[in-house]
Amino acid sequence: MEHLATDCLGGSTVEAAMPALNGETRSRIGQGLRDAYVESCDAQPITDDQVQLLLRLRQKERDRRRSA
Repeated sequence: MEHLATDCLGGSTVEAAMPALNGETRSRIGQGLRDAYVESCDAQPITDDQVQLLLRLRQKERDRRRSA
């Protein structure tokens, strides 16, 4: 499947193939995103729904270990 980039020029849409990103570029983008989100996410407490989800996941993991 070809990935397309969309450029809007003068009200018209032109689709062109997206350039491939090399490993270094992907790594730099990933590190930039981690740097941007880690601080904001670490400062926020997790919600009760997320706690319940984690507890259910832990229980399923325990059940799988016992049945194995």
